[in-house]
Amino acid sequence: MTEQPNNPLHGLTLEKVVTHLHERYGWEGLYYRIRINCFNNDPSIKSSLKFLRKTQWARDKVEQLYIQTFIK
Repeated sequence: MTEQPNNPLHGLTLEKVVTHLHERYGWEGLYYRIRINCFNNDPSIKSSLKFLRKTQWARDKVEQLYIQTFIK
């Protein structure tokens, strides 16, 4: 594994990112901040991960919200 000193998400799985954001904001709060249907239509960690793993623009928005919420 390569070192990524400038990557604030290094070592975090997408599942941990989504779980921490859900614990902080809940599904309604996540949908309010990022208008992604996986946070509004029958949301779950599993379904959100499935969508985010195949949709890069949505994953980018989720990762950016995580950075703004927990790192900065």
